[in-house]
Amino acid sequence: MEQRMSAVTWALLALLGLIWGGSFFFARIAVAEVPPLTLVFLRLSIAALALHIYVGGRFGIYPLLKGRWREFLVLGILNNALPHALIFFGQTRIGAGLASILNATTPIWTVLIANYLTSDEKISTAKIIGCLTGLLGTIVLIGPSITDSSGLPLWALLLPVVAAVSYGFAATYGKRFKGVAPPVIAAGQMTASSLVTLPLSLATDHPWALAAPSLNSIAAILALALLSTAFGYILYFRIMAAAGATNASLVTLLVPPGAILLGFLFLGERLERTEIAGMALIGAGLVILDGRIYRRRSGAVA
Repeated sequence: MEQRMSAVTWALLALLGLIWGGSFFFARIAVAEVPPLTLVFLRLSIAALALHIYVGGRFGIYPLLKGRWREFLVLGILNNALPHALIFFGQTRIGAGLASILNATTPIWTVLIANYLTSDEKISTAKIIGCLTGLLGTIVLIGPSITDSSGLPLWALLLPVVAAVSYGFAATYGKRFKGVAPPVIAAGQMTASSLVTLPLSLATDHPWALAAPSLNSIAAILALALLSTAFGYILYFRIMAAAGATNASLVTLLVPPGAILLGFLFLGERLERTEIAGMALIGAGLVILDGRIYRRRSGAVA
């Protein structure tokens, strides 16, 4: 049966959208002084430490980590290490708002992936229309770069989209952790992804040779790790357990408004007409994917 959202789950989703909208803002500040891979490691390792302190050995966390470390490793790569690195590299050239819009294609990829890899989240007519609408929005966003009519490099625009695909696989893969406490899932994936990104950071960025970041960057890193990551992923897995991978990925519909507002107020970012049009199409696609409009109309006609 298709999993649906309750009022409480919608409230948690709205809160998560606000928190993850802030993550693009915090990352844009921090990545100006800290290289992307080092920033990924700092984000994940601080979040992992905070989650281990919060869990405090409860929920059978350590036997679970020992027995299912391979699964946590895969989830950590798909849901943390790879997409975070891709987004941060992209944000060295594009703003927080645009990065969040491109990443908002996550539910589109989640629907397509879940259709082939799960038995309870099959594609429907509404989902097909939603996917096509959202993909059209992505093309509108990326198109000017392909024709050299924008000042943004194509690779920087594509990286958040590839990150969205990785999130799609992670959302589907994460379903196997059903029944595991959300803080344990979050702590497990953060621990594994921290161990993956540490050697990459050391080998590529030589963090010991970097200048000390400013207080603004330090504050942004802490907010990124503790609020947007540690607390954010506890909410995310709680929503996924209650409403499924596709519904959980709808959070990306709520992320761009927060990221755009923060970028506009504090970073002086502006969106071009094509970017606004692309966001509108992606938003329309996500609303169609949700399917509530069709259900309400059908109920009204009945």
